[in-house]
Amino acid sequence: MTTQARKQKGQARAEHRFHNPQGAEVKTRDEAFAAPQEVSAEAVSTACKMELHNGAVTFAIEVKYNPNTYPHVVTGGQITAGICGAPWDITGGLIGDTIRLDAKRAGQGSCANTITIVGEYQNPPAYRGTYGFDGATSSFKHTTLYQC
Repeated sequence: MTTQARKQKGQARAEHRFHNPQGAEVKTRDEAFAAPQEVSAEAVSTACKMELHNGAVTFAIEVKYNPNTYPHVVTGGQITAGICGAPWDITGGLIGDTIRLDAKRAGQGSCANTITIVGEYQNPPAYRGTYGFDGATSSFKHTTLYQC
């Protein structure tokens, strides 16, 4: 290796550039790895679409969940179509090897007030299980496709 090459290699090592988790350049390594001062809701939430199928009915579902947990903690979402009283607000649940979605009716009509969807993961990406209304979880069979 020539003296010129050694000098350039030494200079390259001395020039460190640091970036924080958002991609902004910072001056020091400590700044790059410092705990964030504020975390937005978007940083701990993502959304996916699902479709629940039960023979003649199809529910359109958008689930918001925390991708930094496992099983993923459901933080919100809606069931927007295919169910009496739509939309339904998703109030909680989990997505992992199993699924559980709890929702309450936000729309009008003489429908049930809550729904609970439960199931087990299967391939291709879907959940097979049951759902029920007003506290029941096993009234109807379903397959819920994961569309993310």
